[in-house]
Amino acid sequence: MGASARLAARTISKTDMDENGHRYWRAAEPKPAYDVIVVGAGGHGLSTAYYLARNHGITDVCVVEKGWLGGGNMARNTTIIRSNYLLDESAAIYDHSLKLWEGLEEDLGFDLQFSQRGVLNLSHSLQDVRSSIRRVNANRLNGVDAEWLTADEVKEFCPIVNVSPSLRYPVMGATLQRRGGIARHDKVAWGYATRASQRGVDIVEHCEVTGFVRGEGGRMEGLETTRGTIRAPKVALVAAGHTSVLASMVGLRLPIQSHPLQALVSALFEPVLDCVVMSNAVHVYVSQADKGELVMGAGIDAYNGYGQRGSFHVIEHQLAAAVELFPIFEHAKLLRTWAGIVDVCPDASPIIGPTPIDGLFLNCGWGTGGFKATPGSGWAFAETIATGEPSELAKPFGLERFTTGALIDEHGAAAVAH
Repeated sequence: MGASARLAARTISKTDMDENGHRYWRAAEPKPAYDVIVVGAGGHGLSTAYYLARNHGITDVCVVEKGWLGGGNMARNTTIIRSNYLLDESAAIYDHSLKLWEGLEEDLGFDLQFSQRGVLNLSHSLQDVRSSIRRVNANRLNGVDAEWLTADEVKEFCPIVNVSPSLRYPVMGATLQRRGGIARHDKVAWGYATRASQRGVDIVEHCEVTGFVRGEGGRMEGLETTRGTIRAPKVALVAAGHTSVLASMVGLRLPIQSHPLQALVSALFEPVLDCVVMSNAVHVYVSQADKGELVMGAGIDAYNGYGQRGSFHVIEHQLAAAVELFPIFEHAKLLRTWAGIVDVCPDASPIIGPTPIDGLFLNCGWGTGGFKATPGSGWAFAETIATGEPSELAKPFGLERFTTGALIDEHGAAAVAH
């Protein structure tokens, strides 16, 4: 089936309703020109389009997507939401995002299965403990909720965690953010897409970018795509895992690398886990979906690549650690594994803002933090695009920090990467 046929098969009328009475988003044909083109119909691209329309009244927006709506990293994440980051700049944008999450179902009118069940970050060494307590104190100074739990308190909060001191990775305590939790990723994508579409945004699937249209002085004037030329004075790149490929088409070299990031789900399991548990030291994190699957993720594969499988030894190490921490999981059956492709900056923080090319904007490099940032990222990026200047939330994450040295090294600072 060709691209146009696949698009036609997925086109849904605005009058169609789902089982909850919600109107679906409308798959659109591209017009010759718009005010803004957003490249990437994942969570960040769709939220950007929605907030452009909602917050700034910019509705002549086209979201173009090489594949299908929400089919990239948005469909391959592990749904975890939290804001307990150490550094001030990270805490500001992630907690703004969490506050948006807390009102997002009402704002979009969608059941996103948002569940604030609490997120535990385990500590397995004295250095872990010190770093974690430091992060708790920093969170509180920034107005972000955070608690330190002893090993016994961890056991009380999550009874299935093994806190035996004889483990390879003994649990010496944990941080807890009670406002953290999970949401259903596909519902988030459809919710943003539907509400953006209802405000006039066009969403065009199976529309691959093949080049850029440049004007006088090199300024941005639009895109060449497999669906034809689409013109706009502002182009925003929000294509997780592939923004650097797109940027290279205009001679812009970005300081990011792409890595596979693996995750898996088990077959259906009786309810045993009513919180999220993360362990940075062994790169395993787990929650349980409403249907009963255990949802687990690992650290990124060490090599650069775009293969959506990843290395077996990464998953093997993850599962070995998970079974030690949760002995009950040895009875679970693996259902499927997958990998998303994440962009990672040298300081493990994103890039948000304008570029040296007039009219070209970037939102990329979120690494493993992308899903939880979805509302806050779109909010800040939409303001940046609308005004042409970085929003206060986005300002610290500009591309220029890699020349000034004002890095935001959250990866090394916070004792937790995800």
